[in-house]
Amino acid sequence: MDNATKKDIFWQEAFDKYNIIEKITNDGKYEINAKQIKKLGQEPRLMTKFDSSIQLPIIFKKHKLSILPITRGNYIIAPYKTFHPFPESNNNLNIQHVDFPENILSISPSTISSETNAINCAYLSGILENFIEDIDLKPTINGRMKSNEFTFQILNKYTNIYDNVSICNSQIEIDGGFEGAESLTLVEAKNNLADDFIVRQLYYPFRKWKDMISKKINTIYLVYTNNVFHLYDYTFTEPNNYNSLALNKYKKYTFEKLSISINDIQSVLENSKIITEPQIPFPQADNFKRIINLMELLNERNLSKEDITANYAFDKRQTDYYVNAGKYLGLFQECDSTIVLTDIGINLLKQNYRKRQLGLVKLILSHKVFNIALRKSLSKGSVIEREQIIEIMKDSNLYKIQSEETYNRRASTIFAWLHWIIELITD
Repeated sequence: MDNATKKDIFWQEAFDKYNIIEKITNDGKYEINAKQIKKLGQEPRLMTKFDSSIQLPIIFKKHKLSILPITRGNYIIAPYKTFHPFPESNNNLNIQHVDFPENILSISPSTISSETNAINCAYLSGILENFIEDIDLKPTINGRMKSNEFTFQILNKYTNIYDNVSICNSQIEIDGGFEGAESLTLVEAKNNLADDFIVRQLYYPFRKWKDMISKKINTIYLVYTNNVFHLYDYTFTEPNNYNSLALNKYKKYTFEKLSISINDIQSVLENSKIITEPQIPFPQADNFKRIINLMELLNERNLSKEDITANYAFDKRQTDYYVNAGKYLGLFQECDSTIVLTDIGINLLKQNYRKRQLGLVKLILSHKVFNIALRKSLSKGSVIEREQIIEIMKDSNLYKIQSEETYNRRASTIFAWLHWIIELITD
């Protein structure tokens, strides 16, 4: 299996050994237990954890399958719609500035390095209370616990009808639970970006506490990245329907002043020194925010490419693309098959939001192709067309780009990074 991960190999072996595809074809589903997984030499919790659809093993993607826990140690594999997409990013959405309480010294918003720290800072600063619009919010529950017994409907992608699934004492985990005067808020937190998420992380806790207390249950997804809190408030419009998830509201918060002007960008542009193009594959990584997010993940610990692919919302090809993009900008380096931050990357992450973004812009604009393309874009008032970008690329001595097809693909990254730079401008 080309580009196969450890999970890809394991699940291919499991599907072959237990004739899973045949049984799903006949019965519509297959139940697998922890003992079967352990017999193949793997840890069940690790082999069944997929926070976003891109992490699914190859064989799951091929047959449009997902896996859900149904009891403690038992799982169901079926063609169910288990993931939900995040809404399109709204870069024009105002980011609300909040102050962190000066009397709190044991935790600092400048060193948020985990989901737990992010939740604690959001609570202490009043972000959660402001977002939830409930008063007298207090932390009450968190950690691993058992679900209750319940049944729900979930969409079958093969038949396009809803199947019933029963749950009993499945393990659930709540990152943060906060009770106010009128509601209980359950928070799922992440520090990595993804295109979608597994609904189970919100739905199972929601069903447990909906049946236990009479207050309204809020289900909140919190993503902390690049010094900004992204909060999504979801509602299950039909409590017994796993796929009835609807977004009530979305807000962004920060502890920092984010003001970046057109003059700031022009100053970086005029003072950028063009470097010789590195002998590194030219970037094919359109989402610059994910490069920043990968920087943050590497700031916590060094990671192999397999670690990145297995634990974050990248497939193996994306991991290569984004790692190479970081190398191209001088942010990452590879040491003994491990990806580490360079001193440049480490120092940038120590900066506040404004200095960090402008520092990243400086790295981008030290490359001739981006420098010229941005000059032309600012002169025009919008990002220049792909054809103009390709003309600049052909005159910039880029490493190992020769075919028209490759020029076209890489032009998409230049186009996207120019948009990212221009969207930084708030004044």
